[in-house]
Amino acid sequence: MKNTIKTLAVATAFGASAVTGLHADYPSYERVSGVSGNLNSVGSNTLTVVLQLLAEGFQNEYPNVNIQIQGAGSGTAPAALIDGTAQIGPMSREIRPAEVDAFEARYGYKPTQVAIGIDALAVFVHRDNPIEGLSLPQIDAIFSSTNRLGHAPVRTWGDAGLTGEWNNRRISVYGRNSVSGTYGVFRNIALGGGDFDGQRYQEMPGSSAVVQAIGEDRFGIGYSGVGYLTPGTRAIKVGNETGGSLYEPTPENAASGDYPLSRLLFLYINKAPGEDLDTLTAEFLRYALSAEGQAHVERAGFFSLPGGFATHQRNKL
Repeated sequence: MKNTIKTLAVATAFGASAVTGLHADYPSYERVSGVSGNLNSVGSNTLTVVLQLLAEGFQNEYPNVNIQIQGAGSGTAPAALIDGTAQIGPMSREIRPAEVDAFEARYGYKPTQVAIGIDALAVFVHRDNPIEGLSLPQIDAIFSSTNRLGHAPVRTWGDAGLTGEWNNRRISVYGRNSVSGTYGVFRNIALGGGDFDGQRYQEMPGSSAVVQAIGEDRFGIGYSGVGYLTPGTRAIKVGNETGGSLYEPTPENAASGDYPLSRLLFLYINKAPGEDLDTLTAEFLRYALSAEGQAHVERAGFFSLPGGFATHQRNKL
């Protein structure tokens, strides 16, 4: 069974034909009058680069708009929306029930979720590492102390199947901290909701820091968004079952669900039912879901939404 998050399966149901490149399914953005003011975004570190690109393109359309982006982690987004310190709360995971409850207690309705792209969480190793790929049970056995997916603990590269000089080399483990949506998604999928091995797991403050550490550690392994690949690292193949098929983190494999570490990327907003969203926020979101905006999503290293699913997101505005 494919171990993908539920919302990605929804995206796939709309078809994967528009995963790469610009298609007729995406409308070109049309400038409107009366857009100005300050737009604040607080949330996901993973989404910082794509939001910066979107902000730059949007400000080219509207020079009188000022956009501030804070990327401390997905966990900071709900509080910012509740407090009204941000109009946009980017999250690289789905908002949790307790976070929804806190928002609803303040406003009397739930926050609105708008997907803007697809990400494949990549498992990175040093470029010299010859390993082709790993299954989710093997990854769980490397990163966790709980081994919920049933594999024996993997502590050396020999345990993971490598021989020669790699056989007895201990694996260095890197990843994000608990405020990160990337941390939560990886924990839920790759660890079966289990616990990271606190004695071996090295928490890093951002996605790029994880990949940079692996590029400097020949025996390291870690996870981050696929767009953070560097010349010193490789993104390996991943499969659901040990001994089964392994898949590269490509747009097609992410959209089809074959690549198991896939997720949607969200912007959460405060939109009262039956009421129009403020013009500035609404236009920024329409820009993000336009042909120009989805090009920025791809430029940031993520995958554009399937065309029909993007239309579904625009209809929420």
